[in-house]
Amino acid sequence: MKTEPTAQPKLYIGIDIHKRSWKVHCATDLFAGKSFAMPPKPEVLQEYVSKHFPNYEVTTAYEAGCCGYYAHRSFIQYGWTSLVVNPADIHRKGKERFTKTDKIDAQLISRELKDGRLESIHVPEIEREQLRSLFRRRNDLVKDFRRIKSHIKMQLLYFGVAIPEEFDNDHWSHKFRGWIDDQSFVYPSARETLDSRMRSFRFIDQELRDVSSKIRAYCRKHYKKDYYLLKSIPGIGGIVASGIICELGDLRRFNSIKHLAGYVGLAPGVHQSGDNQKSTGITMRAHRLMRSYFIEASWQAIRTDPIMQAYYRKHLGKDVKSVIIKVARKLLSRTLAVIKTETPYAIGVIE
Repeated sequence: MKTEPTAQPKLYIGIDIHKRSWKVHCATDLFAGKSFAMPPKPEVLQEYVSKHFPNYEVTTAYEAGCCGYYAHRSFIQYGWTSLVVNPADIHRKGKERFTKTDKIDAQLISRELKDGRLESIHVPEIEREQLRSLFRRRNDLVKDFRRIKSHIKMQLLYFGVAIPEEFDNDHWSHKFRGWIDDQSFVYPSARETLDSRMRSFRFIDQELRDVSSKIRAYCRKHYKKDYYLLKSIPGIGGIVASGIICELGDLRRFNSIKHLAGYVGLAPGVHQSGDNQKSTGITMRAHRLMRSYFIEASWQAIRTDPIMQAYYRKHLGKDVKSVIIKVARKLLSRTLAVIKTETPYAIGVIE
C-alpha cells in the first residue's frame, strides 16, 4: 500500500546567536530533534536544512541582541518564517530558571516556538534601522558631553577654583569657556590637564551639534510629513520628533494608545492578590530612551500649552513624578492621534 503525506512536515529551529558561533536546536512537529554548534553564517544553516530536511516548512527564532537582524533577513530570503524575540518572553519553568547554557537556550527557544508561544518583536526596515544607529550615536555623545563637563567642574573644585555665580549653571556660554581657558595654576601640569579636558569638551560639543543637525536634516527630507506633524505638538522639538521617527518607526503600526504606551513604557503596573490590589508604578519593561524623552518633553509641554498646564495643575499636591508621568502619557496620546489623523495639533483645542 502506497502512503502519501497528508500535511507538510514542519521544522522548528531555535538558535542561540553569538559572535563566534551559533548553538542550534532543530525539532520537527513529531520529534524532539538534536542540538549542534555551527559557524555564525545563515548560509551554513540553509545548506544543513536543505540536506537533512528537504520539503519541510521551516520556522526559526532567536533572541534579539547585539547581532542585529542580518540573520533574520537572510532566513526570510530563504522562504522561511523567522522570529526575533525578546529574551524576557521565553518561558522558563522549574530548574530552567537556574541553569543556563547555550544549548539549553537553543532548546528552550525551539520548544516555545513549536508550542506557538513566541511572538516576534518589530523588525525595522534597513533604512530606519541605520538611521536609528545615528540617533543612538547622538545619545552616546550626550552622555559623553555631560561626563566631560562634570570632569572639568570637578577639577576646578579639586584645586579650589570657585566658579563665579553667573557661570554656575548647565549652560556653558562662550564667556564661561573663555574664563576656564584663562585660569592659571602654580605648576603647568594642572593647566595641561585642563586644556586636554577642554579640547575633549570642544570636540564632543561640535560632534553633538553636527550629528544633531544631520539627524534633523535627514528626517526633514525623508520623513517630512511625519516630522512636521510631530513638531506641531507643544513640547516636541526637532530632536524628540526625530527620535520618535528613528526609534518608534511608523506610529501607524500601533493599534491603540494602550499598545503604544505599553511599548514605550508609560503603562501602569498592577499587582493583585485576592482582595488586595495595588499599583506598582510604571512598568519596568520599556523603551527607556524614548520614555525619558517623552517625560522630558512633558516639562516643556506644560509651559507652552494651556491645556497641558491645566491638566498638570489639576493634579498638583500629588507626587510630582507621578503627575509628570500622567502628562507624558497624555503627550504620547497626542502624538499617536496627530500621526493617525495626519492633522497638525492646534494649541488650546480641548481634546
